[in-house]
Amino acid sequence: MLAGFDLQYKTYSWAEALAQAGYDVFMMDLQGSGRSPRPEMGSPCNLSKTDQELLTPRPPGFTPCSPSYPFQLNNSDSDQAELHTVVEYIKQECKVPKVAFVGWSAAAFTMGPYAVQHPENVESMFLLAPIFPPQATSSPPSPLPSSGVPMSLGTRHGLEKAWNLELRSPDQREPGMVEAVWAAHMDSDPVGRTWGPPEGLNRIRSFVRWGWNETTAGQGGVLGGNVPVLIVDGEHDRTANTTPPSSAEFTFSVRALYDAITGPHKVMVKALGASHQMPWEQQHQHLHNLSTQWIKDRQVGGKTTGVFVMDKNGGISPAP
Repeated sequence: MLAGFDLQYKTYSWAEALAQAGYDVFMMDLQGSGRSPRPEMGSPCNLSKTDQELLTPRPPGFTPCSPSYPFQLNNSDSDQAELHTVVEYIKQECKVPKVAFVGWSAAAFTMGPYAVQHPENVESMFLLAPIFPPQATSSPPSPLPSSGVPMSLGTRHGLEKAWNLELRSPDQREPGMVEAVWAAHMDSDPVGRTWGPPEGLNRIRSFVRWGWNETTAGQGGVLGGNVPVLIVDGEHDRTANTTPPSSAEFTFSVRALYDAITGPHKVMVKALGASHQMPWEQQHQHLHNLSTQWIKDRQVGGKTTGVFVMDKNGGISPAP
């Protein structure tokens, strides 16, 4: 979370930009992420065999072993319960009836269904690059917890490789950003940074998801009705926009989310020249400005519905 929303590097902190605009900003790490508790994630045995192979040369003396907790860590119900606890805390702390959501990527799995179920708590929703599988399952698996392992590992090389696949111009990403982002990940993972190669490894929680699809998004006209929604989609994002064929659970489309929302108060902005990692790219301040405007006015360029394009200078115009 801190790497994504509060990157302490030049002007990249999204949270700081919102705070400077006068908002009380709260950042939430779900269990297993960032600086929240990471149960069952302290033992390298609780990794897949493939990930255990990344643990050379650290920790010293490690040998392959079987998981002591052979299950995935979280699920859709537990994630939404955690979010609800945080929302209720913020409402009490700030003496407000509702909270404005700002989420990036997989945050949509939790924020979207939660807003549908608890519109009385959500003032508006700003989703950057939301992961949305329109045909995904609505039903939880049985039994729970689901078999597997509680975590996987991310590498610095993997971060850079995935990001590079979405770069289309030399000025899209400032030099030194991969190092800055990875350092922030390691600051939030005191255990993972002691594993594997000298640059460390990033522990990533596993979770089982259900109930976020075109049926949920359109349920009762809540999204775009009681809860105004702004969606931002990077032009070069191939993480939140996958290319079929793929399984229903892993076929993602940002535009499909916009189309599935049945309420009229919905806006989508295509950010030209941006990737899935827009908060860490040259256009990050346009993103900050757009979210600040949405939280304040719940409109873009005076409009509360429609699809728009944001150019590299931050200018907004109707999509052709």
